[in-house]
Amino acid sequence: MNKRYDFSDHTDIAIVLSGEAGQGIKTLEYVLTRLLKKQGLNVFSCKEYMSRVRGGLNSIQIRISPEKVDAWVDRIDILIPLNPDLSRLEHRISSKTMIIGEKEKITTKQPVIEFSFQAAAEAAGGKKYANTVASGLILSLLHVDPSLLDTYLSQKFVDKPQKIIDANLEAAKLGVKKGRALVEKGVVKIQMVPVSKSDEKILVNGSQAVGMGAIAGGCDFVSSYPMSPGTGVLEFLAGQSNAFSFVVEQAEDEIAALNMVLGAWYAGARGFATTSGGGFALMGEAMSLAGITETPAVVHIAQRPGPATGLPTRTEQGDLNLALYSGHGDFVRAIFAPGNLDQAFYLTANAFNLADAYQIPVLILTDQYLMDSAYTIPVWDLDPVSVKKGFVKTDSDYCRYRYTRNGLSPRGVPGYGKGLVCVDSDEHDEKGRITEDWKTREKMMKKRMKRLKVLEDKALMPSVHGNPDGDIVVVAWGSPHNMVLSALQNAGNPRMKYLHFSQVYPLNPRVRDTIEGAKKLVLVENNYSGQFGDLLFKTFGRKMNEKILLSNGFPFSTEFLTRKFKKIQGD
Repeated sequence: MNKRYDFSDHTDIAIVLSGEAGQGIKTLEYVLTRLLKKQGLNVFSCKEYMSRVRGGLNSIQIRISPEKVDAWVDRIDILIPLNPDLSRLEHRISSKTMIIGEKEKITTKQPVIEFSFQAAAEAAGGKKYANTVASGLILSLLHVDPSLLDTYLSQKFVDKPQKIIDANLEAAKLGVKKGRALVEKGVVKIQMVPVSKSDEKILVNGSQAVGMGAIAGGCDFVSSYPMSPGTGVLEFLAGQSNAFSFVVEQAEDEIAALNMVLGAWYAGARGFATTSGGGFALMGEAMSLAGITETPAVVHIAQRPGPATGLPTRTEQGDLNLALYSGHGDFVRAIFAPGNLDQAFYLTANAFNLADAYQIPVLILTDQYLMDSAYTIPVWDLDPVSVKKGFVKTDSDYCRYRYTRNGLSPRGVPGYGKGLVCVDSDEHDEKGRITEDWKTREKMMKKRMKRLKVLEDKALMPSVHGNPDGDIVVVAWGSPHNMVLSALQNAGNPRMKYLHFSQVYPLNPRVRDTIEGAKKLVLVENNYSGQFGDLLFKTFGRKMNEKILLSNGFPFSTEFLTRKFKKIQGD
């Protein structure tokens, strides 16, 4: 007799799909998340995958709930393995995990509910329909009307031969039949009551959020060279370029990409590049060019584990120092690190105005986890988003680098006015002409660096969560945000306060007041050394008392951080 699985008391269900690259689990994720959202449920999904086109072992986590879900968990309630090798998931499988697949082939000590997705797919028309079988099974376990899947499949394959449509419909039917049998026999019990209207929310991933932020920020020109996990933003923007009338150029390399972006800003357009750590390393010289020519730029860096190629499809927050110190010489920059999809959208949009206003490069630091995470969120309010162009109409005596009290010279663009807009990568005078005069050099350095103080005073303060008066202060930046929030709630320590930094440079001087009274500072960073902790110490002289670090290519899970937080005691 099969073991019974009662999930009726769960506020959310965590489903994991696993299989080889090429078995269609990405398509399966797409189908399930869209149809479950349409059913009125909130969904979250994220993937972990190997850097190969075929083979390997990949998995996708999907969380489903009537309530908000937006964080990675280790827990697996339902496991659907299209490949029998579960060695990479074994540490996440518990006695409460319901596994459905071929008993004899699956490598696990836990009970397995017998069902061959491959055999069902072949009965429907071929092995390639195994993911459609799985779609029908999972949706039926969740009591979703099977007609929704039939309609979706008919629309998706409308331009395919009828035999392909019929095979998909038959595969879905076989999956639904198995799922219904499990429910009717009482093997599994799930209660998921929809609470929201699907048209009141959107389902987006991190790549789309950054891309839409760039569009909202007035992006006119995109130049990039593909490099995962930053490529998703490039692909998204390429697909939107005609609708929003901006130019997308796949450059020959990252060196050319950022130089093209600087050329776009010089001509009056708003340029944008998306890359990853290895690609951004090649942009160092162009970063310096932006610094000395006082040319705006917006660059998105989707981090992945290094050094070198490292783990090209995994996640890490290892490029903060690269972003901080890229480019030779001293010049001003700003760095943002969104912690969720809302921040990814709004920070990217506002980056264009900041770059324009202060004539500096602005960097957006994300990572593979955030880029590949998708979940339902309310539709963005566009009222706070505006496009404020910073260039001026030049007159006949225009000086591109005129000395001013705040260090900001009026930025002209060629052809707009009577003045000559002269820029140079060598040190220059007010008119932009090359000079080696040491007095001019000193004045120009001071002029360029003056804006740092202004940016510090206007820098975003960290958001505060938990007990605002807590003396155990947890510090994190970027993508671990949602897992930290969930773990903080689970740990239930009334002495804990949590500071999340969505701007990591420059830091507002008032941050000192938020950490000064802490009896214990706890750092959460998805890297080996705690790079942001080092920056806080360098800036404010306060060391971390404890560090919770992770550098194995995976994101923090809610459970992992909960265990760590529960062990933390104040002095």
